[in-house]
Amino acid sequence: MTINETIKKRLISLAVFIAVAIFLAFQVPSIAVAWVTAILLLTIYLFAFEIVDVDIAAISIMVLLGLTSLFFPIMGLEEPLVDSKHLFDGFSSNAVISIIAVMIIGAGLDKTGIMSKVAAFILSAGGTSEKRIIPIISGTVAFISSFMQNVGAAALFLPVVARISARSGLPMSRLLMPMGFCAILGGTMTMVGSSPLILLNDLIQTSNTALPADQQMQAWSLFSVTPIGVPLVIAGIIYFVIAGRYVLPASPSESNTTGVDAMQYFNDVYGVSYQLFEVVVTDNSQLIGKHLDDIETLYHVRIIATKLLGQETRVGPGALDRDTGLTAGMVLGVVAEPSDLNNFIDKYDLKRRNELRTFSEDLAKTKAGIAEIVIPPCSKLIGKSARDVWMRKRYGIAMVGLHRDGDTMREGEDIRNMPFHSGDTLIVHTTWESLVQLEKDKNFVVITTEYPREELRPQKVVWAGIFFSIALSMVLFTEIRLSIALLTGAIGMVLSGVLKIDEAYEAVSWKTVFLLASLIPLGLAVEQTGTAKWIAEQTLNVVGDMPIWVIQLSIAVLATFFTLVMSNVGATVLLVPLAVNIAIGVNADPAVFALIVAIATSNSFLIPTHQVNALTMGPGGYRVPDFIRAGSVMTLLFLVILIVMINLLY
Repeated sequence: MTINETIKKRLISLAVFIAVAIFLAFQVPSIAVAWVTAILLLTIYLFAFEIVDVDIAAISIMVLLGLTSLFFPIMGLEEPLVDSKHLFDGFSSNAVISIIAVMIIGAGLDKTGIMSKVAAFILSAGGTSEKRIIPIISGTVAFISSFMQNVGAAALFLPVVARISARSGLPMSRLLMPMGFCAILGGTMTMVGSSPLILLNDLIQTSNTALPADQQMQAWSLFSVTPIGVPLVIAGIIYFVIAGRYVLPASPSESNTTGVDAMQYFNDVYGVSYQLFEVVVTDNSQLIGKHLDDIETLYHVRIIATKLLGQETRVGPGALDRDTGLTAGMVLGVVAEPSDLNNFIDKYDLKRRNELRTFSEDLAKTKAGIAEIVIPPCSKLIGKSARDVWMRKRYGIAMVGLHRDGDTMREGEDIRNMPFHSGDTLIVHTTWESLVQLEKDKNFVVITTEYPREELRPQKVVWAGIFFSIALSMVLFTEIRLSIALLTGAIGMVLSGVLKIDEAYEAVSWKTVFLLASLIPLGLAVEQTGTAKWIAEQTLNVVGDMPIWVIQLSIAVLATFFTLVMSNVGATVLLVPLAVNIAIGVNADPAVFALIVAIATSNSFLIPTHQVNALTMGPGGYRVPDFIRAGSVMTLLFLVILIVMINLLY
């Protein structure tokens, strides 16, 4: 889609939203409801069409609500939509602190190397059989996801699946989608498994402020959703075991998993024979005085190392960039196809060495090689190109290929000027030392796993287990608030040396924190102005005379739709007050209806808009039709099981 088409689409959508807002302005019972409805529509528009990042949109909405304390007389209001004293309550909410703590605990477990042991166990138990490995991988990820954020669980397990794929010979495309789907499903097994469920009790408490004493809702306990989540996970596993051969692609373009055999892999999968060469710039070469940027794209070569007599070898972060000059006698480490290299040598009268001599140590397989990394949904590099961020100089990685939407582009196709998208797989040449540093960088997810690297902190595994167990025990057996219990485990990881404090800060997705905290005031405005009650009344006019299960299914479908076009947190904040008021209108349990919303916002399988799906898209070589094919059945199964279990239990 061109820029003009995108702008046209957004303008048409904006016109539709404005028309709807004007129409509703004449239907609502009060001016306060009219303003909140308009802000709701603005929120949905910003989220659905990604005019700005979702966290920026959420903060903007929060600020907009705060400004009503200044402009409410002009807006025709008797009071602000949200009391400014409570505008920032979300940042100190139980939900936000709990999510921060869960992320830190997850990072601590990963730092000890537990994931590698999990991979070894799965291989020993499952062998190389797809029908045995899928249930073990998916079940394990679902269990981990039940106690930490599903995005974090998927990110932690991505290298594990890569290692299993490398050792078992099974394509990653046959393993990653079941793993990703079950990571999402696993988030429904406990009240700390996903952001909507963590947030739910806070939203219930907010709704209680507007309810009479006889309609007050009780908070859900940690395992209240387990009888629903477990059948969902089991159904997901059985679905892929039985139907996986029909719905899972065996993509030829999925990611490589090892560093040692990367050159051969690149040749087999992408049809190109990239090799590592060493050439010398002769005294009469016309290359003298040129810069790397003058030759690499034009001649389809990539310079990864240089050496001048009497000087240190230049390789890795800070060593080379596109402005690096070339001089007589300089030795170059080059990654290229043999035919392209020959053209390059002939053009500039270079001398090719038959083997690595100058770089035999620095570019040995034990020190460097080709690897694959993915741009995750939370990466700050999205929208920027390799040239924009000086990738080779800053990160020590020389990009030689870019895999996107099933197509692989290589050096010579201007890949370094292409803005990165979420889910892009980058094929890079790098030192293993640099790759270790990238594993700590939230802007990347490293797929290549089996390469020489620095040790983790396996000696801290006992401490990690102790503090994880302490946090879990406090959640299970005490009445202490969830945030305090989880924060105990998180700070324990730091005090015991499992994590450094800087690593703990880096483990937190601040984008998620600001998104969640900034949307809480909107939910407060929806509830306290009577907007939720009014929307509920309009909905009841349509489905009010139908059986309860039909109304519940309608809410679940609505939540499913919202979570496909906006964040699950945003959908939960918007729909929980609505569901509560609908339940009251039909004399049902409002807490159950709120629970349906919080669970149904995990029903995000049709398109790769969920962060977990976006994370697995590149490494698995998936395309959108792959998600539609596998996700459509999973979406229907989710809705059926959810409504059946809700009615059996409550």
